Amino acid sequence: MADVTCSRCGQTREGFERPPFPGPIGARVVQEICRQCWADWGKQQTMLINHYGLDVMDPQARSFLMRNMSAFLFKTGAEADIDTSKQGTISH
Repeated sequence: MADVTCSRCGQTREGFERPPFPGPIGARVVQEICRQCWADWGKQQTMLINHYGLDVMDPQARSFLMRNMSAFLFKTGAEADIDTSKQGTISH
């Protein structure tokens, strides 16, 4: 595996041989994100799914997760906070 200087954490760490996610975002992850930050995103994604009670088959929920993934990994836009007053909804 090639090392990558991660755009999220700024460290040079182990990267990916193949995209861990399909499409252009997966290609960008290979170029810019280390395995540790990808694993951190997996934990954050699980928290978002569980906290908001997301159905990942729902297009609105997938869009919400994609926006948050982009914000988390590439620092584009604002991430959703885990707001317990909004549990069960993805409105924020």
